[in-house]
Amino acid sequence: MSSSSKGHFVGIADAMNNNRINQRVNLIGVVTEIGLPKQTRGTDCFCTLRIVDETSPTTGISINFFYETFEKLPQIASAGDIIQIFGAAIRSYVLGVDAGTNAVVDKKYSAFGLYEGKDGSNLVPYQVSSKFRVKKQDDIFIEGLRKWAVSRPPDPDIAASGDCFLLKDIDEERIMEGQTLNLICKVLHVCEVKQGEWMLFVWDGTDAMPLSINTKIEDEYENSIPLLLEPSPLSRDVLCKFSTVGNVLRMISNRHQKLRLQSLKAVVDKWVQFKNISFEVQGGLWYGILLPTSKFSYLSNEDDLVLQRLRTYEERARGNSKRMPLSCIPSPSDIIYTDHNDAPLVTLMDVLCHPEVIGKFKCVVLVVATMPGHPSEFRASCGTYRLRLTLEDPTARIHAYLYAEDGVKFFGGDPSIDALIKMHKALLGIEETNSEKPRNPPWVELCLNSYNIDEKDVWASRRYRIFDTTFMVTVTV
Repeated sequence: MSSSSKGHFVGIADAMNNNRINQRVNLIGVVTEIGLPKQTRGTDCFCTLRIVDETSPTTGISINFFYETFEKLPQIASAGDIIQIFGAAIRSYVLGVDAGTNAVVDKKYSAFGLYEGKDGSNLVPYQVSSKFRVKKQDDIFIEGLRKWAVSRPPDPDIAASGDCFLLKDIDEERIMEGQTLNLICKVLHVCEVKQGEWMLFVWDGTDAMPLSINTKIEDEYENSIPLLLEPSPLSRDVLCKFSTVGNVLRMISNRHQKLRLQSLKAVVDKWVQFKNISFEVQGGLWYGILLPTSKFSYLSNEDDLVLQRLRTYEERARGNSKRMPLSCIPSPSDIIYTDHNDAPLVTLMDVLCHPEVIGKFKCVVLVVATMPGHPSEFRASCGTYRLRLTLEDPTARIHAYLYAEDGVKFFGGDPSIDALIKMHKALLGIEETNSEKPRNPPWVELCLNSYNIDEKDVWASRRYRIFDTTFMVTVTV
């Protein structure tokens, strides 16, 4: 469809000419990029879309939308969807060293309608603004864009795979430098974790690198290292929909900005590219920060970068050794020995989602904390071992208990307090000569047994014990 055949629509290349500045035009295009919805300093809600057409197939035009509520802003459903806009105002702008042309859609003079972008879909818009009126003669333009989009040039930003990181590429150095990154991932879940605060759960099949632990082990009584970043655990129904291999990253909005993450519910179960994401650390766990400048683009399930990630995941998910954390390969530390060599290796998410309450598992984990924090308190006055270990792998954190005869087997009987201190430091990655330094626990293999403590609510009361696991006391620290 040439620019001369667009009827009452203006081609994007034409709209961006200087002679269009301050005019109102009608536009139709394929949505390629979506800004996060946010509250303006006034009463309006705001978001930005970038659209392309055959006259501007890669650069396109940025369009700012202003409406009274977040719900009235465009809610893009899928990759390649089409938007019709009537009465968009063309504006010139200067932002720092950047200058250019964009379009503005407002509630008073403009209207828009959203259509599925897939060729052969129906010609009924799935969202319209209050002033939008469907025009049958516009069907030809929608069908033309759908056919053009099948072979249109790839988005140059998405095609630049070298600029898109995997979760396994995120490291503490980039965090310290305050870098922002682009991330291609699948959005698994969106939920409100506090009043007005929303969290996204995203995954790409790889493991984020484990972090050094800065908290003091003696503080576990007063301020335990958290199992989760969210205030309360997700429901079992939600958790069991997550992959059991690969890190699930939590993402929140910048606490100083009023971003409307609730509006991102449409992205659940879809692959997207997030741009300009920063990362922070809390309690030894990574989390992503969506900034006011963050944007995202939908990706097709057939996109090459998506297929690459799925192939990597499928290779990991097959077989026993593939479920081992990426940073542990080729093998965990030999300071721990387990008796169940024939037991399949599983992740902590496998353990949490196991369909039976009672089960036995073998996992490769980090021991990131113990309670009590000092080996002198590992045994009760009667001499019985009773302590709680906080275990972590890329998929989850859990508490596991070491009790009575299992503690005797783990510590090799009745070692001296000096031997217990030595084992404790080795297990938690505490430097022998400087206990104040951040600890870096080694990957170790443990056997876990799950059980419940309340017959009325077997899932909420599920607990885990370490068994048939022995610390090799002859290993030097």
